[in-house]
Amino acid sequence: MATMLVQPPIPAFHANIPPMLRTTNMVITHTSSSTTHQKTRSSRFGECPPGFRPIFTVRVAEQTSGLVADETPTQIKTALYQALEGINRGIFGVPSAKKFEIEGLVKQLESQNPTPDPTLNLEKVGGCWKLVYSTITILGSRRTKLGLRDFISLGDFYQNIEIAKGKAVNVIEFDVRGLNLFNGRLTIVASFKKSSKSRVDINYDSSTITPIQLMNVFRKNYDILLGIFNPDGWLEITYVDDTMRIGRDDKGNIFILERSEENSI
Repeated sequence: MATMLVQPPIPAFHANIPPMLRTTNMVITHTSSSTTHQKTRSSRFGECPPGFRPIFTVRVAEQTSGLVADETPTQIKTALYQALEGINRGIFGVPSAKKFEIEGLVKQLESQNPTPDPTLNLEKVGGCWKLVYSTITILGSRRTKLGLRDFISLGDFYQNIEIAKGKAVNVIEFDVRGLNLFNGRLTIVASFKKSSKSRVDINYDSSTITPIQLMNVFRKNYDILLGIFNPDGWLEITYVDDTMRIGRDDKGNIFILERSEENSI
């Protein structure tokens, strides 16, 4: 004879609770009542005894899953630009908490890189870019010697990638305050070649400062200036899309650049 397994009946208390509520938090809150029950009160679970006064009520609160959908690159970039406000590209240093925040957003973008093999898609990399953040800093005596505390201020940083020539032209603009206000620029030309699907090796070729007045200002400390901006080494392109590029070099620096239409190089 076949054996029949009989499932015990589900208690009415559980049977009447919708399934979605069985996994929710039950929050018990104290309430007061001035009502005196003169007769037995009916309940879906049975009869309440005479004189019953409710002391506690049960409030069911839905429990969220705690899962948050990943932010899109556009959302992350918006947060990144907000974090970069007011820090002058980080060139004179940023508080450690701010630096940590920026690097966290950078890592989020890098994890969603739409161009995982950038050196195989150099058309994404070519053209003019403007620096919006770098961990390269000019601090202490270097800043004083270069006059960046007093009468010289930094303008924009541009980089033009010439794919066909294998060249990168970097331009740092300066504004000089004095009896005669003038603008100048340091131009550094470097060559690059692919070393992996995401990395390029970079070699310094030449540099010039114009106009001559600016060269006279920097001449004594020109080695300091080149020591800061010399691109020799390698660069890992960790993120690139149509509007933003992020790289990390062999010295541990991070660079964030945005696509520029000005092409002022």
